[in-house]
Amino acid sequence: MINAANIDYKAEIARKAIHFCSLSIPIIYYFIERDLALEILMPVTLGFLIVDLLRYYHQPTADLFYMVFRFMLRQHEQDHTSKRLNGATNVLIAATICVLIFPKLIVLTAIPILIISDSVAALFGRRYGKRKFLQKSVEGSLAFFVFALIVIYFTPKMEYSLSEYMIGAIAALVGTIVEAGSWKIDDNLSIPLSVGLVMWGLYFIVYPSVNLFSLTIH
Repeated sequence: MINAANIDYKAEIARKAIHFCSLSIPIIYYFIERDLALEILMPVTLGFLIVDLLRYYHQPTADLFYMVFRFMLRQHEQDHTSKRLNGATNVLIAATICVLIFPKLIVLTAIPILIISDSVAALFGRRYGKRKFLQKSVEGSLAFFVFALIVIYFTPKMEYSLSEYMIGAIAALVGTIVEAGSWKIDDNLSIPLSVGLVMWGLYFIVYPSVNLFSLTIH
């Protein structure tokens, strides 16, 4: 197994089960407007951020936090020197940033790719990963890419043309490489931001006259 995580496999499953709960973000966003989504996301994200940071400075908060979540936290998420945020907080920050800067069409692809593909890649890579690809495994990265393509197939499009599916596939490939690489930015942030930026750039190239912010999602 390549690049084994520092939590056991059962804890990894529990961690990814919670990760999958984050699918509620794009699902709810599909039905509501951007402003309302931000009104919900921003205070929730702020709350998670406050608790996540407070555990490094307030012992009662730390005691309660670690009593409940320690078994799922990676070593770097418990390092009181670097004071890194945990995965759930980073997912919420990523979702908030994506809703703030990207057209809705792109958010509804980038966030599900993060949640679904990253979760499957982690579980599949830990169980079956044998051959190294960057800092992860070939097997895990292939799982990421395949499930990213599945996400792209089902998420909303502007006109459901072949060009749009190709845009999504290229963004999925970039997301796969970003997930597999060793980067300073947490992949819960780097995956949706890289996928979103690539999609947005390619939409601008392929459909230069279209304002994605004005589209009605259907």
